[in-house]
Amino acid sequence: MTTALAMVLAVWLDAWLGEPRRWHPLVLFGRLSVFIESRCHADRRGAGVLAWGLAVLPAVALAWLLRAWLWHAAPWLSFAFDVVVLYLVIGLRSLADHARPVARALTEGDLAAARTAVGRMVSRDTAVLDDAQVAAAATESVLENGNDAVFGALFWFALLGAPGAVLYRLANTLDAMWGYRTERYERFGWAAARIDDVLNFVPARLTALSYVLLGDAARAWRCWHAQAPQWDSPNAGPVMAAGAGALGVCLGGAAPYHGVWELRPALGEGRPPDAQAIVRALRLVRRGVVLWLAVIALFGFVRWSTGHA
Repeated sequence: MTTALAMVLAVWLDAWLGEPRRWHPLVLFGRLSVFIESRCHADRRGAGVLAWGLAVLPAVALAWLLRAWLWHAAPWLSFAFDVVVLYLVIGLRSLADHARPVARALTEGDLAAARTAVGRMVSRDTAVLDDAQVAAAATESVLENGNDAVFGALFWFALLGAPGAVLYRLANTLDAMWGYRTERYERFGWAAARIDDVLNFVPARLTALSYVLLGDAARAWRCWHAQAPQWDSPNAGPVMAAGAGALGVCLGGAAPYHGVWELRPALGEGRPPDAQAIVRALRLVRRGVVLWLAVIALFGFVRWSTGHA
């Protein structure tokens, strides 16, 4: 029950406060990672494994030791630590804060503002996107980051507490920094990309299942199993295919990166995305969070009842 309560409080803090505007631990971690990369980078997988370990493992160990020490000092301090850590690693409100300006600009017919806003969410060349392509980029980002910024952290917190949430979030951050198939990161970033794939394997499929249950279930299930295998990412594919199917919109397709249009597999079925598709994607993620919290609370209650029977 304490795990479920900690998760509820962390989600509430995120909704109330949003991300810290100054001295966010992830910003400090990003700077540390840049420093470690500058000292460890080499065109070898082993160098990437070493760099990943130096960046992530001390922070996870520190979270575990601090949590254990607080538990021995006073259990409520350990509980408060869990709440604060989870609040710092989830980004539900941040997701909405980035996506809503895109939807608002599209609704107002301001394509230039929509392109600027979506450029803060995705890495593709937004200056050449039309209205539907801007809406697709934002909707894809909301669906995928529903897993990366929210559900993945909730899953590992439920499993391992604050240290699990720290492990997941830092691994996800390093994948975003090093997990590219470029000349610099093809080998060095291999460990960051593969570890993130492993940590996301179960959460991504639970996220996709949540989208199935909370949207157009038949279409979401069909799109998940037919389209996800065609996607390069083993975890983004199920999440975005199920999400697009749940919303009844067409995503995927061609997208421009560094001046080149890349052909990507289709995702979902139905009409082209618009501003409302972005809003509905946010609503789908929020409803998924409520579902997860309810299931974890029910599981905790059953365990508590069994132990006190």
